[in-house]
Amino acid sequence: MRVAAALLVLAALSACGLQPMYAGGASSPVAQGLAAVDVPAIPGRDGWLVRNALTERMGAAGEAAPTYRLDVRLDDALEALGVLNDDTISRERRILRARYQLVDLTNGEILLDATAGSDAGIDVVSSEYATIAAEQRALENLAADVAERITRRVALTLREREGGAENP
Repeated sequence: MRVAAALLVLAALSACGLQPMYAGGASSPVAQGLAAVDVPAIPGRDGWLVRNALTERMGAAGEAAPTYRLDVRLDDALEALGVLNDDTISRERRILRARYQLVDLTNGEILLDATAGSDAGIDVVSSEYATIAAEQRALENLAADVAERITRRVALTLREREGGAENP
């Protein structure tokens, strides 16, 4: 009975045109498209972290000339959330937002113009070193999260451009 239900679910999924994005592994059109994306330097420590995460996820083009360019602008903010009676801060929120554009280098067309962002809460403790370390770790985690969101959106855009996306 369970096997029949599983087969029915699989048949329904295949009927709607759902298919893996990276079918074909590194030779798939999406993986090849991501590898052909150049990510120029992004200013600041947050930019360095995001750019490294993006190039790692996209498998930056080594031998081939890039076909696309991903322009990224970041906004990193640290806000006080919890304020005690003696006006000391007990909690902070770090926010990392990215505005990015995927540009086709062959004709200069902007294929994607979007934003991505993430935020994290940080406890402010009596040790200044521990608070600074928590703020830096939060930035590292946020950079990885924002890079993942950007990579996913770029992959979807490249997939649609290749004509591989089918609507269920």
